[in-house]
Amino acid sequence: MERLKLRGILPWSFLLILLALKIQTSRTTDNPAATATATPTSSTTADLWRVKDGSIYDGDTLRMVRGSEELKIRFCGIDAPEKDQALGVEARDHLRSLVAQGDGSVMVVPIEEDRYGRTVAELFIPLADGSEIFLNGQMVTDGYAYHYEQYSDSCPNQFVLVEGEAIAQSSRVGVWARNYQLPWEYRKSQ
Repeated sequence: MERLKLRGILPWSFLLILLALKIQTSRTTDNPAATATATPTSSTTADLWRVKDGSIYDGDTLRMVRGSEELKIRFCGIDAPEKDQALGVEARDHLRSLVAQGDGSVMVVPIEEDRYGRTVAELFIPLADGSEIFLNGQMVTDGYAYHYEQYSDSCPNQFVLVEGEAIAQSSRVGVWARNYQLPWEYRKSQ
């Protein structure tokens, strides 16, 4: 009897989570299923930076500039295919297309520094209508990156990555369309 009750609760719980995440349909993404949105948490400060021209190397790394300052950013909690992997170039190009929806400005919420000296951050593209694109979550939801669970504990919006990956998997888009090699396994094999 308890199992039957849980089965009825789980689908409703999932729907409530999706509503809480404000998942909305969008025509601006390759994934017709949804667009994940999130906002910087009130406990963090978002700094406004600009994407350095030609610096989007892959789907989870880019360079930002602000005056004479420059930061190399690694997206918190996600791992996109490497450029030499299947969907690597597509992931990079998708990130470029998301950034292009704004005016080149990016809200950067720095989380920590990784062992390579990169700033690990959550990134948001402010849009003209006042909304924003949570880049980390959007790349996962659209199927161009995986939720990198072992490196997402410090991400304030980790829940968006978890839910975005569930959406991408169920929609079988991008990295979930076939059985692609995971980026971290690819790097180990090199």
